[in-house]
Formats: sequence, C-alpha cells, structure tokens
Amino acid sequence: MRFFLPKPSRAATAAALLVACCAWSAGAAAQKSSNGRGTTGNAVTAVRGSTPYATRDDAMQFADEVAARRGLDRNWVRATIGSARFLPNVPRLMLPGPVGTVKNWQTYRSRFIDPVRIAAGVRFWRANAELLARAEQVYGVPPEIVVGIIGVETIYGRNMGNFRVIDALATLSFDFPDGHPRAAERQAFFRGELESFLSTESRTADDPLTPLGSYAGAMGMPQFMPSSMAKYAVDFDGDGRIDLVNNPADVIGSVANYFKAFGWKPGMPAIYPVHFDEARLQKAVLLAPDILPTFSADSFVAAGAVPEGEGIRHKGLLALVELQNGADAPPTYVAGTRNFYVITRYNWSSYYAMSVLDLGQEVKAAMEQ
Repeated sequence: MRFFLPKPSRAATAAALLVACCAWSAGAAAQKSSNGRGTTGNAVTAVRGSTPYATRDDAMQFADEVAARRGLDRNWVRATIGSARFLPNVPRLMLPGPVGTVKNWQTYRSRFIDPVRIAAGVRFWRANAELLARAEQVYGVPPEIVVGIIGVETIYGRNMGNFRVIDALATLSFDFPDGHPRAAERQAFFRGELESFLSTESRTADDPLTPLGSYAGAMGMPQFMPSSMAKYAVDFDGDGRIDLVNNPADVIGSVANYFKAFGWKPGMPAIYPVHFDEARLQKAVLLAPDILPTFSADSFVAAGAVPEGEGIRHKGLLALVELQNGADAPPTYVAGTRNFYVITRYNWSSYYAMSVLDLGQEVKAAMEQ
C-alpha cells in the first residue's frame, strides 16, 4: 500500500465508483496492479464478495458520519463504502475456538519456525542488512525482531492476503458475528479501522477498491491495520511515499518505529528462562496479571519463580508467561520483560510473541553459519 500522494479531484472518482457499485458482478475478481499496491512479483486475485453495501442503510449512514467527521467528500465516501461487498466467510473466521480447547505451543510454533521460513529470512536479512542496521540505530530495535515480525506475518511478503481491504473492513464493521463474546467492542474497532482506511485513501491517487490484505483488513509485508498505517508507517528511504507492499526500506522502518512507539527498550532481553522454587511457589498469584510485567525480580523470586542468568538481576518488571503444550504435556514457562509485552502489542498473544522471538533467533543463527 502506498499513500500520502497528492489528492486528486474526487468528483470523477466518486462517479466512477457509483457506477462500479451498481455494475460490479458477483463473479468479478480484483487484481493487484504493478503500481506499488500489489504483491512483490505476482498478481493476486481477490476473494469474491457478494452483496454490495450500497443497499444497506446502516452502511450509508456510517458513510455520512465519516464524511462529516473527517471532512471528506460525501459522495466519494458513500460510493466507496457502497462498492464494498459482504464476505460470507469472514464473520465465521472471527469467532473464537470452542470453549475448553487446549492450546499447544509446540504445534503453534511449528507453523512459523520451519526451514522454508528460516531460509527466506536469511535472504531478506542479507538483502536488507544496511536498512536493518540503520533501523536499529534510529529506533533501537534489533534486526532479529524486525525480521521475526515480517517472517511470521507474511513470509517476507509472500503471503500478504487476498481479501479486498474495503470488503473485509465493511464486513466486520456491519456484519460482525453476534456470537463473539466481545462483539460490540470488536465491531466498534473495525468501524474505526474502516474510517481510518477511508481517511488515508482519500489523500492518495489510488483506487480505494484495489488494496488487498488479510480477512481482518491488515495490509502489506508487516500486516498493518489502517490505523497503524496512519500512526506508525514511515518513509524510511525518503522517496516521498510510504509503500509497505513492495518497499523493504519502508517496511523495516515502520516495524521498528511501531516497536519504539510502544516502548521498546534497547538492549533489554524480551525473556529469561525461569525455574520454580516449589516450596514457595504461588503460581496463581504470578499468573494473575497475565503477560503484563508486574513483579520486580525480588518479588518474582519471593513468589517462587526464579529467573535464570542475568534475569535474576533484571532491573525492570517481569511477568510469568505460560505456554500450554496440549493436554498431555506440561506447559512451558518464561519470564517476560517489558520488551516481551511490547511484542504482544503487535498481536495480543504470548504464543505469537514467542514465535517472533524464536524465528528471529533461528534466522540470526543461520546467518552466522
């Protein structure tokens, strides 16, 4: 996705979108073009939506509200949202797993730590070594963290999603599943992302129906949501535009900037190994704050969790991180620092954060061979 280009006239664009809204067939497939909003090398055919949102009063009312709040052209906003199409499978993808499902860290890890992804990470690191080093100098985030994120998210641009972003965001804004335990909160979140997407697209010369991404509307190599694009994406190579699809410089700088914005501490490990002093272990107390660092090293030890190595002298706060390994194996535990918590701000999952760390370390080790 590229943005922050000069804003064109919206009159002709709005008219064209209104025509498209009425004429777009259910079997039509949008493809990424070669204008910086496509994949790195291959065209991608979009997942097909069904009913257009132009027929929905709630969608059109939202369009009017966004136009008024953001000072956007009303006809353009209505035409853009009206051209979005309902994606029938997306609401089901948002529902959590069945109650009582046991997580399995080793199974989760195997999805991301494999020879193919590690080899791709080595190629990416070698091709962008200077950019990664500069990002560490500017933002304080080491290359293995940036490489881990991009590898887990999209295998370095290989899998950036094939859902039209406008379709995904509209579907989750107006048809979020009622069966989700936080349906109202999540629907409000996606309406905010749709508004952010429209605000950004209104300032570009690009077609707002073109961008592809995940079923949740995340875009580019780092899979930024629209609000993250607006807040954290940077023009790291200084060419006057931000491109998170085809430009590794902008991708690397933006990921590092994201981590710095959320409080990444240069030089601080993200985790320490930990063992338990069973005689004074208060596991329920240690796990109560979840992954939020809450305990000093001394209070951590007093509750029966002993960080190993330099962790015993850690100056900041710690969290006990539990990673379940299915029903037949004991969990894995680590002591998480503030930097581990920062990784979970990218994706609110300790399993995700551990995968990022492990992939980054595996790629770093392969680089040194």
